[in-house]
Amino acid sequence: MNPQHVVLIVGGAVAGSEAAFQFARRSIRCVVIEQNARPYGKIEDGLPRWHVKLRRQEMSEIDEKLGHPEVHFVPGTKLGRDIGLAELLAWGPSAVVLAVGAWRDRPMPVPGIDRYAGRGFYYSNPFMNWFNHYREPDYHGPQVELADGALVVGGGLASLDVAKVLMLETVTRALADRGEGVDLYDMERRGIGTVLAERRLSLADLGLRGATVVYRRRFEDMPVVESPEDATPEQVERARACRRKLMHKFSEKYLFGFQDRRMPVGYLAEGESLVGLRLAATEVRGGRAFPLEGTEQDVPSRLVVSAIGSIPEPIEDIPMRGEVYHIKDIHTGELEGLDGIYAVGNAVTGRGKIEDSRLHARFVSEYMLENYLMGPASGYEEVLAEVKDEAGTRTAAVTERLTGRAPLPGAQVARLLERVRDLQHRVGYPGDYRAYAARLARPCAPNDPAGLIPIPLK
Repeated sequence: MNPQHVVLIVGGAVAGSEAAFQFARRSIRCVVIEQNARPYGKIEDGLPRWHVKLRRQEMSEIDEKLGHPEVHFVPGTKLGRDIGLAELLAWGPSAVVLAVGAWRDRPMPVPGIDRYAGRGFYYSNPFMNWFNHYREPDYHGPQVELADGALVVGGGLASLDVAKVLMLETVTRALADRGEGVDLYDMERRGIGTVLAERRLSLADLGLRGATVVYRRRFEDMPVVESPEDATPEQVERARACRRKLMHKFSEKYLFGFQDRRMPVGYLAEGESLVGLRLAATEVRGGRAFPLEGTEQDVPSRLVVSAIGSIPEPIEDIPMRGEVYHIKDIHTGELEGLDGIYAVGNAVTGRGKIEDSRLHARFVSEYMLENYLMGPASGYEEVLAEVKDEAGTRTAAVTERLTGRAPLPGAQVARLLERVRDLQHRVGYPGDYRAYAARLARPCAPNDPAGLIPIPLK
């Protein structure tokens, strides 16, 4: 075997597959180690399943990149659980790239509330995973007990997606109970308000109150439209006006409510279940929201979802700075104190929702927001393109580092690939990604254009 650089990439979704492709097209052999049986990450588990065309497009692109001849794929293997960083480094790779994403929900800062997880209280990551997969015949993931009058805590498009799911699911089921079947995808596209108006119905007629988004700042401060760092007063006001318009359109189209300048300071419980939140009014001091004493109010709800952001999971031997990995060189993503180990994507930014997976904040145009709401585009396309651009830029920087180093001797490359084959054999991976991907693309259920059945590992 000829001398060659070999890079180990941990994570195979948008950023990981892009990094693998960029290395591979430069004749650098890659090994992609993916924690799940399927490499699609939040494209599959976090991007709402009504984005049918975008999900299929992104999955197909990931498949194409991971099917490159210079890429070796290892599914069902999680760093820190199935294999340690020290073991990977002992293989002697040219470099290690972390593209593990941000899968851990930021804890809700209400002491004791986590004890009710799955019993009236949910975080957005498992909640969206449930919504995207619960129709699959062999789904065994987190379960959600739906309830009307849900509270969604958080701001940004992630919290709005959660609220949309709650409204679409509860209205669809309420109509079904009346013998009026409706397609969820059609209702998402056209709007709940429109569908009900055609039937001369209201939420009250269905016995529903609807979900409510609770946000600690003003509506116009929600991070769904970013202003440039050097924004003029006119640009700042334009962004605020855009946010107000977006909130109004969401409320009109999907019939959920908003409470701004409120934050949870406690919870209500009955036995083993969460039954509501204690909310307080807020004031902003020094850029942070604080509860105002004496304004507490108990708000009953049988379902609470926290959508306040996602952060990378801590991994043994990986240095952290606050909630994210400690990056020494922002240009390459090299980690502090670990020579030859780099990070890309959400592992760097600490922003786990797809719409926040970007290297720098940027101004999102009103046109994009209109498309997110009304048109065939979702608003995610542009952001996913930025994720790939960021991964490609860092990959090029890492490649530049490698060009100054001698490639691995052929015998070392052979030994490393033998260890890769051992891992593949352990999880029952056949070694041919294109054949494996073909097995992944089976339909979920009749009339569900978005579903896909996971492939169980041996």
